[in-house]
Amino acid sequence: MSHNVGLTCGQRVTILASVKSAVILLCLAFAFIGIATAQEIITPTNHIELFNGTNFDGWTFCMRGQADPAKTWSVTNGIIHCTGKPSGYLRTKQAYSNYIVTVVWRFLKIAPKADNTGVLVHIQPPDKVWPICIQNQGKSGRQGDLFVMADAECKEHKGMNANTPVPMCGPPNENPVGDWNTNVTVCAGNDVKAIINGKLENEITECTISSGFIGIQSEGADIEIRRIYLEPLKTN
Repeated sequence: MSHNVGLTCGQRVTILASVKSAVILLCLAFAFIGIATAQEIITPTNHIELFNGTNFDGWTFCMRGQADPAKTWSVTNGIIHCTGKPSGYLRTKQAYSNYIVTVVWRFLKIAPKADNTGVLVHIQPPDKVWPICIQNQGKSGRQGDLFVMADAECKEHKGMNANTPVPMCGPPNENPVGDWNTNVTVCAGNDVKAIINGKLENEITECTISSGFIGIQSEGADIEIRRIYLEPLKTN
């Protein structure tokens, strides 16, 4: 049955015009949302300390089973402590692109299945364990491996199992357990590099993601973090 029965031609034209206007306004609204989202992605132009040394301002958490993050993450005397349990991550509220992120951290101890963490870059919503992102591996003895997680991909990983990392190019360059390590992740467009204690360990190219949030994994390891900061990409 037609719903236009009883309407004059003029009334039908008015209704169609109103519907058309509503569709146009909806499309414009989505366009503005897209613009706003793009504007929220920051490309650093100077040094940015992501951890203020006091608390988790500027950060949020995603923990498996909606666990209380306060039981996993804490700040004491200017140092972040992560117990490693349960699994999850701490991430920035701000999204970034084209930057160098440096994490200065150390293992307090390691044991089987209690020796793993990682630096996550280009984290994509929604938050879940684990999200679409790229991981600069933080596992003891394997810092420098690069994981493309969830639905992310890169040229060097194609054809490999989803849970298999792109392995580091040479022997690890980690310091002994208890000593501080400097983990650097260079994110330049669709390329990502892993530099451990000043040594280039890995590089992947043509990544399917090139911006997003930055995070640290809770994945078994009892760790401390004393600095997390961003720098702009170096220009020649």
